[in-house]
Amino acid sequence: MTQENGTLKLTVAQAIIRYLTAQFIEIDGEKVRVCGGGFGIFGHGNVTCLGEALYANQDALPLYRGQNEQGMGFAAAAYAKAHLRRRFMFCTASAGPGTANLLTSAALAHANRLPVLMLCGDTFSTRLPDPVLQQLEHFGDPTFGVNDAFKAVSRYWDRITHPAQIIQSLPAALATMLDPADCGPAFVGLPQDVQGWVYDYPVEFFQERVHRIRRQTPDVAEIADAVALLKTAKRPMIIAGGGVQYSGAVAELTAFAEAHQIPVVETIAGRANLLATHDLNIGPIGVTGSNSANAIAEQADVILAVGTRLQDFTTGSWTAFAKDAKIIGLNAARHDAAKHMSLTVVGDAKVGLSNLGAKLSGYQSPGDWTAQARSERAAWDAYVAKNTSLKNGPASYAQAIGVVNANCDPRDRVVAAAGGLPAEVTANWRTLDIGTVDVEFGFSCMGYEIAGGWGARIAQSEKEPDRDTIVFTGDGSYLLMNSDIYSSVLTQKKMIVMVLDNGGFAVINKLQNNTGNESFNNLIADTPTATHQVRVDFEAHARSLGALAETVENPADLSEAFARAKAADQTYVIVMKVDPYDGWTAEGHTWWEVGTPHVSDSDRVVQAHKEWEATRKRQRKGV
Repeated sequence: MTQENGTLKLTVAQAIIRYLTAQFIEIDGEKVRVCGGGFGIFGHGNVTCLGEALYANQDALPLYRGQNEQGMGFAAAAYAKAHLRRRFMFCTASAGPGTANLLTSAALAHANRLPVLMLCGDTFSTRLPDPVLQQLEHFGDPTFGVNDAFKAVSRYWDRITHPAQIIQSLPAALATMLDPADCGPAFVGLPQDVQGWVYDYPVEFFQERVHRIRRQTPDVAEIADAVALLKTAKRPMIIAGGGVQYSGAVAELTAFAEAHQIPVVETIAGRANLLATHDLNIGPIGVTGSNSANAIAEQADVILAVGTRLQDFTTGSWTAFAKDAKIIGLNAARHDAAKHMSLTVVGDAKVGLSNLGAKLSGYQSPGDWTAQARSERAAWDAYVAKNTSLKNGPASYAQAIGVVNANCDPRDRVVAAAGGLPAEVTANWRTLDIGTVDVEFGFSCMGYEIAGGWGARIAQSEKEPDRDTIVFTGDGSYLLMNSDIYSSVLTQKKMIVMVLDNGGFAVINKLQNNTGNESFNNLIADTPTATHQVRVDFEAHARSLGALAETVENPADLSEAFARAKAADQTYVIVMKVDPYDGWTAEGHTWWEVGTPHVSDSDRVVQAHKEWEATRKRQRKGV
């Protein structure tokens, strides 16, 4: 590389990496790189050029070698979550199947509004060697390829066909990832030849820049309308979503709720906005929620929804609320603020709650309403205590959750995803400290657990290295994606992985049975083509990946095993069988819309369809 006349002659790959190393953000008074590094698997589409640039900058941008590109994307998403979207990681994959493997994790980041930068190989811009290895040929459109699939799962998408284009593209990608209203994954396709092309880049492009997260102040008229509506409320309620934490608005939420004595319920993404012991925390809401939160939700007349996208597990497919309840949507994203004909307050949660509180001075929720909410929460706490008790029936998810909850450090981070565990963790986990729970249920992505735990641990080691990352996973998700146990061992990023084995996809089997269907192809025992019934030795498998591991026979033995895992200095896997039929959390659920057969030769299926549809009458018809 050479420098002259205020320019630097660099390859496209070198310029991208140099630009990323110069981008900073200030967090709690400390200036750090906004890009914490990357995850990469090299192939012919990214090793020669991007790999060369990364090698020269590995101290500034550490590169973690993943075992599967999908897992890398999950790890990057979990890293961004743990850093409250203020820092991100990039993922680099080769052209073809390596890049295609990132599609699922890009969709997860898109659904959850998480910043992940994908720097992916692409076919040759000149087309001179076409068709090349791993290139799809579309006969009528030579520009169309695998990377175009990312347009559906990216907030920002570009393909670099000339070196000068990154001068515009990289700042645009970064601005998207750091925008609270538009946050999500950014995809930049890098043709193999273009990566190595040179250009005289202006030196100013690489000057250090400190970024700040925008805090949009809500419109004065929208605040006034929201305040006027809140003042009419006889039974107000706050839904606290993940956006509360991303905004850093936990203190403002708490102060607002306390000043006006308004009960607070939490979404799945908003778990750990309030401690379990806070007397206005009425519990998690929705399909995987609590009797307490759902009881007040169906009676609330005015609902302030803060930082939530109101997905169906929160709203019970829009049956959780009274049909005449009024919703105020406070959200940085207009799209989310306006859902279901909400009164919109478009703006930052921290600023918005402060502004609402200032104008709502003197208003408090009626005392009998708040007392009712607290009473409901006390009853739910009693249920959870019984549900997690080791004396409550056969070994269950809830019992394992209760043991870990009782023995972990308040600042340990809990990670779960897909299957039955998101519901069980959401319902039964008692929050010990703010922002310590990551239940991935935005895209409901199996396989996130272990890979996400690795990414969360990388972030945690930067902030709280003396705390643990605790992963809850079922046997189904473990078999789908477990190789990042090896990644965590290689990188010395310790996790504690709880593998709760119920013999297959038990929660889907439960849904299958609940809709009148026979058990089929979910539990290993009920898979007709599984003619050789063998249980996996998860302990031996985890040991083969370099982890410490043990198997416990029942929840009563789990406390001592967990203590050994806490004391260990490397990734530790604990395996325990749980009952696939009994022990599920039976309370706390709202209705959930699933497609059921309108006709069937099975009387059970027909009857289940009628019963399921009969409860639709509470469904709101808003847009």
